Amino acid sequence: MISVVIPTFNEEENIAQCLVSLRHQNLPKSEYEIIVVDGGSKDRTREIAQKYADKVFIQTSPKVGGARNDGIMAALGEIVATTDADCILPPTWIATIRDGFADENVVQVYGPVYPIETGLRNSLSLFFANTFSRIGYYTRIFYYTLGCNTAFRRDAVVRAGLYRFIDAGDDVEIALRMSRIGSVRFIPAMKVGFSMRRYKQYGSLKSLYEWMYIVAHGGHVEKYQYSQKEYKQ
Repeated sequence: MISVVIPTFNEEENIAQCLVSLRHQNLPKSEYEIIVVDGGSKDRTREIAQKYADKVFIQTSPKVGGARNDGIMAALGEIVATTDADCILPPTWIATIRDGFADENVVQVYGPVYPIETGLRNSLSLFFANTFSRIGYYTRIFYYTLGCNTAFRRDAVVRAGLYRFIDAGDDVEIALRMSRIGSVRFIPAMKVGFSMRRYKQYGSLKSLYEWMYIVAHGGHVEKYQYSQKEYKQ
């Protein structure tokens, strides 16, 4: 079984389309489960999620990394995938993840993202992000993994220590630890529809600068709150 973990906070406008896309995978539903870990939403997020997900509960660990950790610990699958509530998953996503772990030495897989919203600026922004990700992978200098499109062997990620409780860069940092215990693989076919809504609201360059600033300062600073998400602190 593959377990899909989705952290949420006040996502009533987006969670349904995300979960519907997960319910329409080209695998039997018996081969995967959907887990929604909510940060204490004040809207109908949990109510909507309960219509589609197998498990819905409120997180107990801090920040978005903690929400993912709570989901991983509740997962029944030998493989745990993570995505975001405003993403759309192609019907081949889970099957592609499953195939990515055919080699028993692989402990983590990740893939590129494409913009849900139309527009040249959105396409260019994610083109450069995906190019950055590929450069890091093929040079083995870094692994620009994203929490919206990654998957682990559950026993390996638990052994590695799970996600850190930081504001930004937790998904990149964990890949470095995973690479010390096994193979981390980039899969071009493992694509996810990614919402550009926050980058449109706060600005792509500003968001990128804040992310890099926070990562460079150990993952947490009072000056910026890159994620703009009020997950349990």
